[in-house]
Order: sequence, then structure tokens, then C-alpha cells
Amino acid sequence: MANNRSYDANDIEVLEGLEGVRKRPAMYIGSTNLSGLHHLVWEIVDNAIDEALSGYGDTITLIIHRDGSLSVEDHGRGIPCGIQKKYNVPAVHLIFSTLHSGGKFSNKVYSNSAGLHGVGASVTNALSEWLDVTVMRDGKIYHTRYEKGGKLVEPLKVIGETRKTGTIVRFKPDKKIFSSVDFRWDTITKHLQESAFLLKKVKFIVTDQRSIPYNTVEYLYNEGLKEYVAALNENKTPIGPVVSFTDDSNDIKMEVAFQYCSNDYNENIYSYANNVRTHDGGTHETGFKLGITRAVNDYAEEKDLLHGKKLEGGDIREGLTAILSLRIPEEKLEYEGQTKGKLGTPEATALVNNFIYTKLTYYLNENSELALKLIQKCVESQQARMAARKAKDEARGKKKNREIILSDKLTPAQSKDYARNELFIVEGESAGGSARKGRDRLHQAILPLRGKPLNTDSITMERMLKNEEFATIINTIGAGVGSEFDVNDSRYGKIIIMTDADTDGAHIQTLLLTFFYHYMRPLITSGMVYVAVPPLYRVYKDKKERYAWRDNDLEEAKAEVGRGYEISRFKGLGEMDAEQLWNTTMNPRHRLLVRIRIDDPLLVESRVAVLMGKDASLRRKWVAENVDFTEKDNFEEIK
Repeated sequence: MANNRSYDANDIEVLEGLEGVRKRPAMYIGSTNLSGLHHLVWEIVDNAIDEALSGYGDTITLIIHRDGSLSVEDHGRGIPCGIQKKYNVPAVHLIFSTLHSGGKFSNKVYSNSAGLHGVGASVTNALSEWLDVTVMRDGKIYHTRYEKGGKLVEPLKVIGETRKTGTIVRFKPDKKIFSSVDFRWDTITKHLQESAFLLKKVKFIVTDQRSIPYNTVEYLYNEGLKEYVAALNENKTPIGPVVSFTDDSNDIKMEVAFQYCSNDYNENIYSYANNVRTHDGGTHETGFKLGITRAVNDYAEEKDLLHGKKLEGGDIREGLTAILSLRIPEEKLEYEGQTKGKLGTPEATALVNNFIYTKLTYYLNENSELALKLIQKCVESQQARMAARKAKDEARGKKKNREIILSDKLTPAQSKDYARNELFIVEGESAGGSARKGRDRLHQAILPLRGKPLNTDSITMERMLKNEEFATIINTIGAGVGSEFDVNDSRYGKIIIMTDADTDGAHIQTLLLTFFYHYMRPLITSGMVYVAVPPLYRVYKDKKERYAWRDNDLEEAKAEVGRGYEISRFKGLGEMDAEQLWNTTMNPRHRLLVRIRIDDPLLVESRVAVLMGKDASLRRKWVAENVDFTEKDNFEEIK
């Protein structure tokens, strides 16, 4: 029924300046957790990268200062400081105080740019306690300052003379906006390393002044994408060298580097348009896949290596790591949807297709020994795929037998609406028993683990398949494994790892995530893998109780329950009864889940190498410095 509230012209509000950004920050930066915090950094860094991309400046310096602020310096042309005639204010003021302002909306200033929206610098300003801009150009040093969410407190003025050119932006994120304002060293360095690979011969210097002595790292790559692929494959077994091709003959510039590895069952294609990662692919990735499939099949047919058969694209891409980078003029740069996640430039498909086909065909003919190894790997992938498909078909025809095999461990969900079903992989029989009793029987399935799973980063696929725990997980999810894995066949819309909030629980989480990363990666890239977050404390008095996930929550819980409260500390899931586990950790209305994502492939590969590698000292050091079982900054409240 409609209410009686009025709605007239006086109800329409206009938020002046940058107030709208502060009121709805997630609209501009995605979230106000650590991801959103670092988005502020990337917006400023992207402006520096655009200058280097256009040939101005070969060094970008980022400093995390002890006071919690961060600065980015480039040696570009310097932001224009003259008066903008239409608005009669200095251009630098427009850039930092007005949304959709900048030099990226035509090709007059930047032929290729990382951004189209022009909101970056102003959004960073709006969500900061303060922001300083120092510009060096035309022989002068200019300075201006903003405070309290983008309010101008020091208008632009000349503070000195210089022969240098460039811009320094320093800002301090507003702790009233973000759940944490603690910049992460790993997140920033891996992001800038990725940028250095894409911008070869441009140096990136990162310094963290919060530690004594300072942490400093430099990234400079003369071979760019080739070194990027080598870094991603550092812990894998390649079957040949990293191969790279370039084409500058069109207005769309193309570059690719790739390598095959024998112990990798995924295809790892990372694509970029004007140095921006296109997470969801697009027309350039489509062209790449078409070109490599044509080239390999045509070569194999010409050499009569397949005896009349054809390889599927998935057979050819298994074990492939490839970086595809395009530089596209602004007038041709198109994206699908609201984000920059998927390239939509139509002509990119044909251009990349022909580029890859021509270059790879020539390379295979010039390197016959490597070509034969590649064809052999593709044939083995094809045989494994066909065998797995046959086994899956047979399993579908023997449904009753399969259920008997799983029944001693799995407590299945009753619903056949697979997209709504959830699989809880639970640490221990005790917690598994509570989860069984407390669950939503219609949509939640329970699979308890008996002991720690194997480390799949250091064993063969054959040994993994013989492991009872992993065999059960594979059969339970029902979508295959490795190159034959099809996310559309999954019997669950969410895979939820539920372990104790301690070191052993974190280890089990990491072991399971490593398995999913190596053998069921589309589950992660599709956003279907989660980690459940159980509470640490229960505060209660009489029939009143509250739960707490960290110390701040604990103080609030005490205040809510009132004097005379008692506190119990949960050492593990098994200490909760069925009702408590349901109310705190499994009920979609109240629970907290961490969604697992792959935002930075370099960061993921390095984390897997540290956490799953053979050097235990590196693992202990990383856990000690990074793991906090009471931290909620990255939690997503999933319903």
C-alpha cells in the first residue's frame, strides 16, 4: 500500500561539488573496504601512467608515508595550471574538484588513455582528509591543497622555480569513510609491478616509510610482457621459452607474450586495453582464441599430426599462460556494460585473430621441435578431456551408485535448484555434526573433512585424484576437474569453506583454495567460492546474547547485554551447538562470508608460492605479518 509521503519539486536535492561522492562512495570506487581504499591509489597512479604511456617521463614514484598518507610523483608534463576559459578557474582545480573533467575525453592530449570517465582525481580528493597537489611546469612550481573531503583551502599559487616537469599528488584517506586506511604493501607493489611489465622501460619505485629501515623496491622491465609471463610461470614446468609478438602497423597496436607449461591444467589469459585489465575479456580475447586455434590446427593438419581430427580450443589453451595488450585510440575504445571489464571494440576481433594466426604460423614452422611438443601436449589434453567426459557421462547414467559412494560423507541438499544450493566444506566431524543439525536442509549440503587435505601445489594430478578427500569434493560438485571442469555443471551456486578461526583452520582454507585455484579455477573467477567467518566470542546474560567477531564487536556486545554479562571464547566450530552455528555462521540473514577473488594474478601466484612452497620459514613469516583472524575489513555480507 502506498504511503502518504509527499513528493514534489522541493524534494529534489542537488549535492554540490563532491558531496555526492562522499554520500555514496561505493558508486565510484566499488566499496569502502580495502579494495575501495586502494582504488584511490590506482586513480592517481593511472594519471601518471597515462603520461608515461604518451611518452612523457620514464619514472613513477610512490611513497607510503608514516602519517598514513600516500604520494605519487611522475615526471610528465605537469597538470595544466593556466586558467580554463569556460569556467574561469585554474585547470588543476577543475581536475581535482569536478567530476568528469580532464584531458581524456578526446585524442588531443592522450592518443591512448587508461581512463574514459575522468572521475579519478576528484573522487580521490573527495574521499580524503586532505590532498596536496604540487605541479612543476613552465619553469615554475605550483601548489594547491584541499581538506575535509575536497574543499579548497589553499588556492593555486607559485611557490618556486624549477627546470623539472611533473606532478606530485599526496593524499590521506578519510578514516570516516573507509573501514581501514592501512595501505597494504603487497597489494600496491604487485599492482605497480604489473604496470611496469605493461609499460616496459618505465621505472616504478615504491617506498614504505612506516617501517624502519624503509622498505623500497624498484620495477623496471626492458622486455615487458615476456618477463610478465616468466614471473607468472616461475613455479611451473615450461615446455618451451616465452614467445612474444608485436604489431604496430595499425592504429590499434598489439602485443602478446605466451608460454606453455606441462604441469598446469588451466588456461591463463590476461588481457589489457590501454594498460587497463579487461577481467571479463572481450573482442580482443575472442580474436586471440580464434587465431591460436586456427594456427595450431592448420599446422598439425599440414604436418599430418592429427590424422584428420581437429583439436578444440580448450585442448590448445590448456597449460597456456598468455598476456595480450592492446593500445587503442580513444575514438575506437569501447567497453561492454558499465565497467571497463570487457572490451567491445568490434574491429579488435579480426585484427588480433589475423595477427596471432600469421605470427604463430610462421613461428611454428621455424621451430619444429617446439611445435611437435606443443601438438603432443594438445593431443594429451584432448585425450584427457574425452576420457573425463566419458567418465562423467557414465556417472550420470549410474546416479544411484554415485549417491551410495557419497552418502557416508555428504549430507546433500534436498533442492534441485542448483544455483541456490550451497556446499559447506567443514573442518572436522564435530563441527560437521552441528552443521548437519542446524542447516537449511532444502538448500545447504554439508561435507565434513577428515584431517588436512593434500597440498596440490606439489603433487601430480594423478596423485590428487587418488586422494579420498579431493575425489569426494570432485564427485560432490559434479562438474569435472582440470581442463574438463565446466562451471555450468556445478550442483552448487556457492562453495563455502568453514573452518576454525586459528592457524590450522587458515592452513586448511589455503589448501582447499589452492586445489580450487589449480583444478576448478572457474569457480573462483565466477565468484562462487567463499570462506565462512565464525564469531570469536559469545556475550550472554540470562536469555540475552550477542556474538562478536573482533575486539570492537566485543565491546559493543558487552554494552548491549549489560552489566553482569558472561563471555565464552570459541576455540573452534565444534564448540558451537547446532543452533549457535546456524545463527552466527550459516544463516544467510546474519552470517559473514569472504568472497574469494583473483584481482591480481601476480599477487595470487606469489601467495601460492609462499604459502604452498617448500620454504616453511617464508610461510611462517608471511602468516605472522599478514594473518589476523579478527579482521573484518574485507568481509562481504552475503545473503
